[in-house]
Amino acid sequence: MPRLEPKDLHEVVRRGTRAKVDVPIEARFAEGDAVRTRNIHPTGHTRLPRYARDKTGIIDRDHGVFVFPDTHAHGDARPQHCYSVRFPSDMLWGAAGEVGTQIYIDLWDDHLEST
Repeated sequence: MPRLEPKDLHEVVRRGTRAKVDVPIEARFAEGDAVRTRNIHPTGHTRLPRYARDKTGIIDRDHGVFVFPDTHAHGDARPQHCYSVRFPSDMLWGAAGEVGTQIYIDLWDDHLEST
C-alpha cells in the first residue's frame, strides 16, 4: 500500500482503511451459503475473533476483493473476498446471546470453510 500522506487523512477516515483491490478472483461463497469459521490459533493477529471460531453462519453479502489483513502486515497482500457473515447471537454466546438477534462479522476466505 502507498504511504499515507496528511492531505489524504480525511478521505481514509471517511471510507475506512480496508484496501479493496481490482483483482479477478472467483468468490468461494455466495449470498445465502452456510459456512463454518475455522478454528485457528495463530501466534500473530487475526481478524477472526475467538468468540466466532468454529461457528456456523450464513453469507449475507460479498464485499468484493480486499487485501487480507492477517498477512498484509507481514508483507503478503494475499487478496481475497471479504464477506459479511450473519450469526445468531446465541450461536456465538450460547445462553448469554439474545435469541432472534443477529451479529454480522466481516470475514475473509481464509477464515471460512463450507459446511
